[in-house]
Parts: sequence; C-alpha cells; structure tokens
Amino acid sequence: MADQVFPTKGNLLRIKRSLALARTGYELLDRKRNVLIRELMTMVDEAKQLRSSISETYKDAYLALQRANITQGIISRIAEGIPLDRSVTVTARSVMGCELPHVETAPAEDTGVPYGFGNTDENVDIAYLAFNRVKQQTVRLAEIDTGVFRLAPAIKKTQTRANALKNIVIPRYEKSYRFISDSLEEKEREEFSRQKVIKRQKEKRYKAQAK
Repeated sequence: MADQVFPTKGNLLRIKRSLALARTGYELLDRKRNVLIRELMTMVDEAKQLRSSISETYKDAYLALQRANITQGIISRIAEGIPLDRSVTVTARSVMGCELPHVETAPAEDTGVPYGFGNTDENVDIAYLAFNRVKQQTVRLAEIDTGVFRLAPAIKKTQTRANALKNIVIPRYEKSYRFISDSLEEKEREEFSRQKVIKRQKEKRYKAQAK
C-alpha cells in the first residue's frame, strides 16, 4: 500500500484515522474473543461435571424403576396415564453477539404428581422423582452442548478477523503512515534547504548592490 499512496497531508490524515479504527477494531475483537473463550471454558467444565453425574442419576432412576416394577408389577399402565411433558421452553441469550440457547423445564414440584396415590407406593414416587432429575440434567446438558457447538465457530471467526487486523491490515497502514510521514518530512527538509539557499543568494545580491 505504501508505494501506491501519494504522500500528501490529506492522505496522511486519512491513513492515521484508518489506523486508529483498525487498532480499535482489533481491541474489540480481542476482547470479544476472550469473553467467548471464557464462556466456552465455563460450559466445557460444567458439561464434564454433568456427564460425570448424569450416569449416576440414570443408574438411580432405573434402579428405582426396577423396584417400582417389582412392587407394582409392570408400571407401563401408570406411565401411559402421565400426560406429555410440554414444560420445556427454549429462549436465547446473546454473548458478544453469539446467540446461545437457554432451555428451561418445570421441576416436579412445580408440575405436581400426574398420577394417583391410591394404586401406587413410594417406589413409584421415587422413580418419578429420579427420572425428573434425569430430565433436568439432560435438558441442561443439551443446552450446554448446543452452546459449545455455536461458540466454537464464533471464536474461530473472531480469531480469524483479529489476526487479519493484527498481522495484515494494521502493519499495512503503519507502513503507509511511515512512508507518507517520512516523505513529507523529506520534502520539508528540502524546502527548508531551498529557502536557505534562496535567502543566501538574496543576501549576496543585497550586499553586492550596497557596494
């Protein structure tokens, strides 16, 4: 770019403004990247913890279901009477312009027990509550996995743009700025030298005329 820009004060001011904008853009992208990375690492850590505990939750739930089947017989007739769960809602939240899902589902204490107590025992209650915990954890894990899936390309895209500004655009503007600035300074020195020569010549002519 430097050898394609004519060295004028107007171009120097234009390059200076462009350089300032490029540096500001890089700072904003770098900040965005750091925020997204922190969000991603937080989600990854929580996902690890959930995956570690969700298997135990499933184990407890199926053990409770097995006990309920033993005491109540096959409880599919009870399960068939439970209405379809429509409490799951999906909204979105924005993290530095990246849309992440926010999934919620009503806990068991908010929805009430959807079966009667007359023909069931506590094993059915334990199984129901255990599978409700499974639902809560599964919903949260799905939210986190989807968030990670969206954050990863957003971070990569932000990193690419930041690198382009840092390694290509900003150095190019800096080179142009130095070229124009050095050229203008050289012109000023040349003009100063020329003015000094003209002044000396005028002084010689003045002295010659005075004699």
